[in-house]
Amino acid sequence: MNYRRLGKTELMVSEIGFGAEWMERKTPEEVAAVTRRFAQAGVNILDCWMPEPDVRSNLGAAIAGERDRWIIQGHIGSTWQNGQYVRTRDMDRVKPAFEDLLERLGTDRVELGMIHYVDSLDEFDGIMQGDFMAYVEGLKAAGTIGHIGLSTHSPAVARAAALSGRIEAVMFSANPAFDMMPAASSLDALLEFRGADLESIEPERAELYELCEREDVGLTVMKGYAGGRLLEAKTSPFGVALTPVQCIHYALTRPAVASIMVGAETVEHVDDALAYETADAAQRDYARTLADAALRSPFGQCTYCGHCAPCAAHIDIALVNKFYDLAVMQPDVPASVQAHYEALDATAQDCIACEECEGRCPFGVKIAERMEKAADLFSR
Repeated sequence: MNYRRLGKTELMVSEIGFGAEWMERKTPEEVAAVTRRFAQAGVNILDCWMPEPDVRSNLGAAIAGERDRWIIQGHIGSTWQNGQYVRTRDMDRVKPAFEDLLERLGTDRVELGMIHYVDSLDEFDGIMQGDFMAYVEGLKAAGTIGHIGLSTHSPAVARAAALSGRIEAVMFSANPAFDMMPAASSLDALLEFRGADLESIEPERAELYELCEREDVGLTVMKGYAGGRLLEAKTSPFGVALTPVQCIHYALTRPAVASIMVGAETVEHVDDALAYETADAAQRDYARTLADAALRSPFGQCTYCGHCAPCAAHIDIALVNKFYDLAVMQPDVPASVQAHYEALDATAQDCIACEECEGRCPFGVKIAERMEKAADLFSR
């Protein structure tokens, strides 16, 4: 395993990290197995943003006895309310949720305290000037967090964070599809692919990577596989599949990037990512695979990030979308997918089409339409 300096934090992090969001709804044994495989390979950075109590507890159990080998990105502002994830800046919710994270992970500190999911400049300014940042800086002064970070999908917010002088690391969504789509593109826009190098990246994002490198603000990458869509030709915005190794190489060749947080549901998925460490140049070469591809907009496509929550009908929208996408990729709905869907406490049939979730989606997904399609598909 190779290790990289995470900007001005001076933390030395494994270039492949453990993005734990896919550990939701896994048994303690499954979480332990995935965690153990990452650890055996020398992975030392773990991102936990999920507020769901069981996943936090399962991760805590999985790292028990080895807490000190992990650099933890713990998110501040991700809360569990009425059985659902709610992103909030309400300090009466924020503080107990972060204390719960520490308790369930079995620790009294995290190395990186991440201001959770900020995607507008107005929100960023409000956070930096208000009680939220005062609380985060107080945590740092007390040693409860080692460094202050922020997670965002927005290049503008990431830029503001990097220039603030108060944010030491940024978690940012990066992959070839996101980087090469114009920031103001419509869902129907097409971009002719001009080769996989910095010159062909959307200028605002290219500038961000270079800015972070100049300001010594380290980046950790999320959505490196675009929610798995880049791994299948049917779902890839390029119309061709990339391998995990190619996606990882793309992320790790961006300026300022120290680590890519890999999501994995199984030990086999972990091994697919770890293959990067022994891959040769040809196996890492994403540019050749994409050389003749034309990019269709990746926006409007669900990446299962869950930021659409909470749902007025208590639907786990991200999971319904995942099951729907798995189902439509097959000639017939797989029995296992149908069974998992039907086991949900609330399904797409319960959607009231209020569309409140759509305003929270960072990728412009028409969620109400997808819920209608999913309800139809799974009721046949």
